[in-house]
Amino acid sequence: MKHFLFILLATCTISAQNQYPKDYFRSPLNIPLFLSGNFGELRANHFHTGLDFKTQQKIGFPVFAAADGHVSRIKISAYGYGKAIYIDHPNGYTTVYGHLSQGSPAIEAYIKAAQYKAKSFEVEMFPTPDELPVKKGDTIALSGNTGGSGGPHLHFECRDTKTEKIINPMLFGFDAWVADTKAPVITSVLAYPMDDFSNVNQSQKPLVLNLSLQKDGSYIADKITATGKIGFGISTYDISDANYTKTGVFDVQAFSNGTAVFGYEFDTFDFKEARYVNALLDYDRFKRTGMRTQELFMTTPYPLSIIRTTPENGIITVAPNLTQMYKIEVSDFNNNKVNVVIPIDYSILPPTVLKIPTKQTNYLLKAKNDNNYAKDNVSVFIPANTFYADFYLDFDVKDNILTLQDDYMPVHSNLTITFEDTTSTETEKSKMFIASVDGKKLSYNPTTRKGNSFVSYTKNLGKFTLAKDTIGPKITPVNIKEGKWLSKQTDIQLTIGDNLSGINEFNGYLNGNWILLEYDYKTKKLTHKFSDNIVADGRNDLKVVVSDNVGNSTIFETHFFRKK
Repeated sequence: MKHFLFILLATCTISAQNQYPKDYFRSPLNIPLFLSGNFGELRANHFHTGLDFKTQQKIGFPVFAAADGHVSRIKISAYGYGKAIYIDHPNGYTTVYGHLSQGSPAIEAYIKAAQYKAKSFEVEMFPTPDELPVKKGDTIALSGNTGGSGGPHLHFECRDTKTEKIINPMLFGFDAWVADTKAPVITSVLAYPMDDFSNVNQSQKPLVLNLSLQKDGSYIADKITATGKIGFGISTYDISDANYTKTGVFDVQAFSNGTAVFGYEFDTFDFKEARYVNALLDYDRFKRTGMRTQELFMTTPYPLSIIRTTPENGIITVAPNLTQMYKIEVSDFNNNKVNVVIPIDYSILPPTVLKIPTKQTNYLLKAKNDNNYAKDNVSVFIPANTFYADFYLDFDVKDNILTLQDDYMPVHSNLTITFEDTTSTETEKSKMFIASVDGKKLSYNPTTRKGNSFVSYTKNLGKFTLAKDTIGPKITPVNIKEGKWLSKQTDIQLTIGDNLSGINEFNGYLNGNWILLEYDYKTKKLTHKFSDNIVADGRNDLKVVVSDNVGNSTIFETHFFRKK
């Protein structure tokens, strides 16, 4: 009976895969589709929510509407998806196109009108169904490298329009355009003793297992001896044909003596679940080594909907007189598979490698409770479920520096840090913020102030202090020289930067008129295109104002000449 839940969920998943139309959407690009990232891939603090299609290290490829519909949302941001277009389709699904360089002429005109009306580069719009209708195959944009993109590519998503749940595009037939006959690759398997009464090969510490590759492509681990409760973890990735970029796997299943004990499949999940990647991972090992080991067990259950398990949450018990065989099966979407089998024998031998004792502090944090901590002029509020498990918190304040654990502990949601300052002047306070401290480096945490209180809502851990920024941002012209003719140029460019609190706002003016400056944070570049038709014949006076996060501003002024 205890395995009924696992079987039921697996059946529901198979049924769910069959419900999506396979031939409704077309490819958003007219070039061969090679992946630089796939759905569910393990990223920093989130599971990847779509497919990343390579664009041959170039920008400017036409991007096509995957089906009839209407543009329902446009979001322009310096970060995240950069320039992104959302299309609602009559069949109840929404497709998303991210990191675009620009929209089609009609869409780009719509965007520019909104930006000039708001006098802001970053805007978000929700067109009505009759404003920007599209047909399947219409060019809606050109591919780009905007926002948080690490290189030119198109980010493509499928969502349920009503629930906004994200769905693996492969379920809609995109696997037909991505050739993949290669099985995933297993790089390592770890065994984890789960408590003080357990060990693996006489070790209480996690143990990397030796694997032997078999002729059929599967692996067999060296037999382990164990006692008590143990779990396993795996590091794995996938590759596809003619493309050696490492991407994520689709399905991982674990079996003990042939019975399913833990598994997950990246078919669909909710955005609010994406950060549970930090619970699935051996987070401490990832932060220390960069290795993404996926734990095939839960010491403290967390609500990630893709996981299918039994009441033991993937943890198995090695007992006398019972030989066990543990098997991990890893698959990609095309059902290419690789297996690893781990023979397990019971052992009465005591551990010779002991785990490092848990450092006990005065503060035992209960993850399911609200927690408050205070010392001197600093207080910290940690809401329930900010962390995944109970632990002893490292909390202290010394010389106006708060120590709050370290970044080897995963944080799921915001906690609140408050500093009180009754000694600084009003002028000084106006330039102060809560900074993270890394050696001599200070970095900005978004901070609000009310009177003597400075408050930051953050997912960061480590050391914090109150810092002061009195230096304005720096503005450097790139292709502008005062008094020069710029008739042959298509744009003007400047770079901006700030030494401490970071850029908050920028505005440009030509002859007193506000102009759109597009911002690329990766290159720190501001660009104004003359095609906006703000530039005048003859002399043009340019003014650029940039402010940081505590209100320091820098003004750059120059003039140039241009003949239309």
